Amino acid sequence: MVVIRMRRAGSKKRPFFRVVVTDSRAARDSSFVEILGYYNPRTKPAVVKIDRERVDFWVKQGAQPSDSVRTLMARHLTPEPAAAPAAPADQ
Repeated sequence: MVVIRMRRAGSKKRPFFRVVVTDSRAARDSSFVEILGYYNPRTKPAVVKIDRERVDFWVKQGAQPSDSVRTLMARHLTPEPAAAPAAPADQ
């Protein structure tokens, strides 16, 4: 099965994650099919950059996002609702 999950990069005590498409049987930091983006939890606020079009493509192909990736996308990639436009004042 193909999954979308995070792959750790970065040195000891300095985590940095790449969001990748990989085979579910592969080890966490081993081979992957495609890099979809990255997540840097060390910055304030955390930096998340993921190619949403490629994620949608892989999900249509049957890839399953991991719980961590699903939560990451829900928190950081969903657009915030736009404020309702103010009603025009009667003149």
